[in-house]
Amino acid sequence: MEQPSEYLSIKTWAEEDRPREKLLLKGKDTLSDAELIAILLRTGVTGSSALDIAKKILSRVGNNLDELGKLSVSDIKKMEKGLGDTKAVTIVAALELGRRRLSSRVRERATIKNSRDIYEYVYPQVADLPHEVFHCLYLNRKHEVLAQKEISTGGVSGTVVDVRIVLKHAVELLASCIVAVHNHPSGNLEPSGADINLTRQLKTAAKYLDIDLIDHVIIGHQDRYYSFSDNSML
Repeated sequence: MEQPSEYLSIKTWAEEDRPREKLLLKGKDTLSDAELIAILLRTGVTGSSALDIAKKILSRVGNNLDELGKLSVSDIKKMEKGLGDTKAVTIVAALELGRRRLSSRVRERATIKNSRDIYEYVYPQVADLPHEVFHCLYLNRKHEVLAQKEISTGGVSGTVVDVRIVLKHAVELLASCIVAVHNHPSGNLEPSGADINLTRQLKTAAKYLDIDLIDHVIIGHQDRYYSFSDNSML
């Protein structure tokens, strides 16, 4: 197939403009998101360079790496004709490594001091999920994290939580405090009536066991969350 006249292979570019060579010559911080993805792609497809494809992929997700990280191999393959398993898998694997790196760094700090700490501790596990999950952090009296437990998994708009399961884990771990966390895949941070009722039930039940519910955090998109404690809802 004849290539469009405006198409120029990356191999024909000046060396300092090629993503791989640019990284070696100038450092990783000088590359754009599209150039980094182009390195992962390695080669283009007929009529499009690797950088062209990378720009198109980013454009489809509003140039948002967080949104790109939520996509499956199949989703990415559909973005550009000629994208195969190898290229799509490479992108997914790279973004997953980034997510795990963030998770590892956050977990080195295992003491919860405020709602921001809660958000940063749990966000890597729930950020890319298309459905709701409900997690609990179990803390000792120094607010050090003893464990994180997934209590329930639901659908797009909700999940059912059994308070008895939450407290069972607390008793087994000899926890002094509990933090409830769940995500809203829609990005809407407003607590639902069910969220408010569950928080009240959990706080009341925990009190009988001399355990404090110190916060309930709803995680949304892109560095946004809602804290029941910060909003005087506990």
